[in-house]
Amino acid sequence: MADSGGDEPSERNSETIQERLFYPDADQRSGGKNVQLFGGLFDVHPVVFPVSVCLIVLFVLITLLFQPLARVIGLRAADGTLLTAAGAFGAIQRFGTTRFDWLLTLGTTGTLLTALALAVSKYGRIRIGGAHAEKEFSDFSWIAMLFSAGMGIGLIFYGVSEPMYGLQTLPPFFDGIEPKTPEAGKAALVQTLFHWALAPWGVYALVGLGIAFFAFNRGLPLSLRSAFWPLLGDRIYGWPGHVINITAVFATLFGLTTTLGLGVQQVNAGLSILSPQLVGVAIPQTRLVEVSLIAAITLVATGSVAAGLDEGVKRLSSANTVLMGAMLVLMLIVGPTSYLLGTFSSAMGMYLAVLPEMSLFTGTTLGADASAWLSNWTFFYWAWWIAWSPFVGIFIARISKGRTVREFVAGVLVIPSLFGALWFSAFGGAAIYAQFNGGEILRVLNEQGQTATIYAMLGEYPLGLLISIIATVLVAGMFVTSSDSGSLVIDHLTAGGKHDVPRAQRVFWALTEGVVAAVLLLSGGLTALQAASIAIGVPFAAILLLMCYAVYRGLKREHAIINSAAFAEQLEETTAQSYGDIVRNNRDRDPVPGDD
Repeated sequence: MADSGGDEPSERNSETIQERLFYPDADQRSGGKNVQLFGGLFDVHPVVFPVSVCLIVLFVLITLLFQPLARVIGLRAADGTLLTAAGAFGAIQRFGTTRFDWLLTLGTTGTLLTALALAVSKYGRIRIGGAHAEKEFSDFSWIAMLFSAGMGIGLIFYGVSEPMYGLQTLPPFFDGIEPKTPEAGKAALVQTLFHWALAPWGVYALVGLGIAFFAFNRGLPLSLRSAFWPLLGDRIYGWPGHVINITAVFATLFGLTTTLGLGVQQVNAGLSILSPQLVGVAIPQTRLVEVSLIAAITLVATGSVAAGLDEGVKRLSSANTVLMGAMLVLMLIVGPTSYLLGTFSSAMGMYLAVLPEMSLFTGTTLGADASAWLSNWTFFYWAWWIAWSPFVGIFIARISKGRTVREFVAGVLVIPSLFGALWFSAFGGAAIYAQFNGGEILRVLNEQGQTATIYAMLGEYPLGLLISIIATVLVAGMFVTSSDSGSLVIDHLTAGGKHDVPRAQRVFWALTEGVVAAVLLLSGGLTALQAASIAIGVPFAAILLLMCYAVYRGLKREHAIINSAAFAEQLEETTAQSYGDIVRNNRDRDPVPGDD
């Protein structure tokens, strides 16, 4: 193994005003303690990488060998039968969402309020990367990558199934409304918007802002540990920082595998429903087919990973965004347009009206049924968003240099939330409309499961087959971009915050994500995937609350320096020096014929 130097972003070849006044007095640099393995194929942090890999391998082995171990040890479920991996994962999920619902609620609501407060405050004008930092990506490419990394697969998986489930099993917050009525449909849509609009993007905005600020404004590694500099100082490079990054690796991995599991189940359902119409042969919905799809799509994702950020993620994300837009527009055209737009307006109005109360609602006094509903839906979502936040946050940070805090929060928070609200209003509203006009969407949901509901709804409208094909292709494309983006993020975490890592290393993590998703699907299906997210999301909620304070501290110090006499003096000297350089360059250049 050989030491590897780092060159991101704190290497100071030519010291700038940002480096002189804002960078912390630390000798560390991104990747400065890395080691090279296998002849330079891997360039990794000597602690975070091996510990993360060992823990992941241990988790996979325990999952695969759970049944034989349970038989030897004599582990039994509550009904006396031999405990299965699926049963153990289910118990983990119930424990996390029922005992720590308050922590998940505070973590989600606290990050949203903090992000909004920072954006509208005097700190909103601070630019990520310094006063003269330039944007690396266009606004369209930036927003496209936000969508693909944030929740693209979930929009299709839950776009119809969640509002329809809420229609027949009313959310506890709206207790008293009669199920399967128009009022229940509106309440179900409002609850869905509560899960998918501002709440998740508030978490992503706070995490992304913290990582981007400390990486580009403080010259620290592009890593989760850097966001805790105001609290830990140099200790972010020691074991406290290692623990934060290892936790982030697990949060990213399990949040990602949950999304990949949802995606592959949706693709399998789409192929099963569409294949008889397209090729005359039905593809079954089985675990074997799902694992085969994971393997096939992971190989495609590996190729995208090898192509890099610009050639891989950027292009695929843009294509996915175009497909999402086309699918939404087609639904608005072929569906009951006036009804869908009216549904969007009324659902948004009610959502904003009840948002403050819903944000702190835990249903504690409403009994076991309410607790079970919230555990399976709301608190699962909160844990999933929190577990997903290191991945999305680091990825958003990586692509957001040059944007002000206010622009960053507005872009991350408002635009995706509005699009998500319109998406659920269109697809969920179309399903509710079809159900009340002779459709059988609820029957399909109850008999065939969540993955089939979107195809049942689309079958009620013109061009249903075309939109169904787009939906299936779109999920596969988002599977690829999620895996690609996730590999990039885990690379940053396990490579000491370096941006540019060997291609083989990115490929390794893309394959690892596919393997873990396949193992969890085989061992416990969707329950196992959800439980893995919750298991890591609960402790990470406490980390997020600490991060809120750390980001505030960092921005406060930046604002103070910008308004100090030392900054004005340095800026004046830098401007004068730059002017002198221009004069000397013009004087010393070779004369150009005809140049007066």
